[in-house]
Amino acid sequence: MQCIQCKGKGLCGLPVCPITRRFHAQADIKLSASYQGSAPSVFVGSAGYPDVRGGPLLVSDSDHPPDWLAKNFGIDEIVGIRARTIRGKSPARQFTGGLQEIALSAKPLDVDVAFTRPVAFSLAFDGTVAPVGLSGDVQKLDVVGSASVARVVDRVTSDTDLGATGACIELVQGGTDVYGIAKLMTAGLLGRRRHLVPTRWAITAVDDTVSTSLKQGIARLSPIDEYRVFSGELFGNRIVCILAPGDWKYEMIEVWGKQTLWAGDTEAIVQDREGMKKQGYSPISGAYYSARLAVAEYLTGIRRSARAIVIRHITSEYWAPLGTWVIREAARKAMSSPYVPCESLEVAVRAASARIGFPYWQEHSTLIPELRTQRTLFSF
Repeated sequence: MQCIQCKGKGLCGLPVCPITRRFHAQADIKLSASYQGSAPSVFVGSAGYPDVRGGPLLVSDSDHPPDWLAKNFGIDEIVGIRARTIRGKSPARQFTGGLQEIALSAKPLDVDVAFTRPVAFSLAFDGTVAPVGLSGDVQKLDVVGSASVARVVDRVTSDTDLGATGACIELVQGGTDVYGIAKLMTAGLLGRRRHLVPTRWAITAVDDTVSTSLKQGIARLSPIDEYRVFSGELFGNRIVCILAPGDWKYEMIEVWGKQTLWAGDTEAIVQDREGMKKQGYSPISGAYYSARLAVAEYLTGIRRSARAIVIRHITSEYWAPLGTWVIREAARKAMSSPYVPCESLEVAVRAASARIGFPYWQEHSTLIPELRTQRTLFSF
């Protein structure tokens, strides 16, 4: 449990965190006080909010996880990209115009950046944001060239009377994915009262906003007429989902196995659930909303409602925390794979246990006992 609290801060007493060391080994660039090249995205920290620090992300990469998956990158290759990525830091308002231009562009823009001193290895793990290996205080930021802006992005970001929720929904409907929307929100380009938003907040806010809108539509749909079990895995994150007939309810159970990334010698298990409304922020943090988005996207696509139980099992293969995008894409992978139809809840639970690799996750579910005892119209 110490590793879960520490996340590379050195609470164990070791001189260097073994996970940090593996990132450091990948940071094979010359540490310079200047950078000329691509800036695919922006980053804003949360410390000291609202007086936050932020800047461009600098790397010859798209900073777009679906692109990494399309190229079949393994976890080591992604770690290599993130270890070489430079996070520019400065009082974020100092370079708001440049950051917004980078965020608006559909393609990475070239930039010319001067730092106050050579960039340094400065890795901080966060369960939501993909880690970045290098950072430097920005002295000057010049954006080279002009942003290529999609029509829907231009329209929505120009509408200062449109609230942030409505902006997110219009962008999704216009074909902008959640990664692009989070970038726009981070740069303070959405909503009526616009301001820079810490990146980790923006990522979860977009997942939450989009999936909440989808589940409101799901509530008006007819339920599925069978139990379905889905499964998928990505970088040692095994996702299993049970869909049961009924109105929208959602539960997630997260199991960190022994000797995995942050669990140490004992397993770490956490659970959370909701109905049509979610009370408070989930103890599972951003992963809860990322997985919920994948389930809501699937049900919206088939035009049906259901009750969902998502189990996430993290194995030792997941040696580096890459951010909640891994859970989002693992859940999407599961929901897009052929499902196993089941004749009853008990059969579905057994099938899910076989795919997750153990049965005791059931002890942490509050939705399964409810499904066993609560009668619905589907029961008649």
